[in-house]
Amino acid sequence: MLRLKKGQVGMVDESLVVDIAGLSPGEMKAVQHGRLSVLICNVEGEFYALENECSHAAVPLDEGTLRGCEIECDFHGALFDVRSGEALAMPATSPVRSFPAKRRGNFLTVYF
Repeated sequence: MLRLKKGQVGMVDESLVVDIAGLSPGEMKAVQHGRLSVLICNVEGEFYALENECSHAAVPLDEGTLRGCEIECDFHGALFDVRSGEALAMPATSPVRSFPAKRRGNFLTVYF
């Protein structure tokens, strides 16, 4: 069993375990999985994981604004659905990768 202290991140096989205690609804945080930056979003108590990089401008999405299930890239205003990674507004036409995730108490396991 993997044991983490508050705020730690751990990897098991091809998954990432993230401490989500304190991540309130409407908040997001970026965590690293090797070279990949993963964005964890809390949407009304449901947690979603996606690649933390705009598919249009290759800038971090965690610098953007989360509104409900949508995140807006602050660089050019591209809009994505955090549940699926789907591009919702120009200038983005390609989705960002989304990853399945499962919550267990105060931890979220993200699968790659």
